[in-house]
Amino acid sequence: MRKIKETIKAIFAVPYMKYIVVLLFGIVVIGFIGSNSVWSHFKNKIMISDLKDEIEHYEGEYQRDQTQIHQLQSNPKAMERIARERYFMKHADEDIFVLSEDEESINTDTDNETIE
Repeated sequence: MRKIKETIKAIFAVPYMKYIVVLLFGIVVIGFIGSNSVWSHFKNKIMISDLKDEIEHYEGEYQRDQTQIHQLQSNPKAMERIARERYFMKHADEDIFVLSEDEESINTDTDNETIE
């Protein structure tokens, strides 16, 4: 403990050292501690950039949906196409086959059972 005190006294014995310590402390506080630090500012810039990209994505989806709504309101064939594709609606004399790319697990029984 005595050595630490002597070291601190030796450091502050230099006339300009206290200014350097205060400057370093100020840089640490401004740079890394607090909600207004440079580090927080940098993180907020990255978050703003990500949110702007997300806004552009959703604006594109909005424009696509608006054109689709306009088509549905003006073209009855488009409404029929959407109903057939999304909701699997069909005419009375039609059959619908839904093809899926999902792999279904096949249940294989190890027992040799015979069906009578």
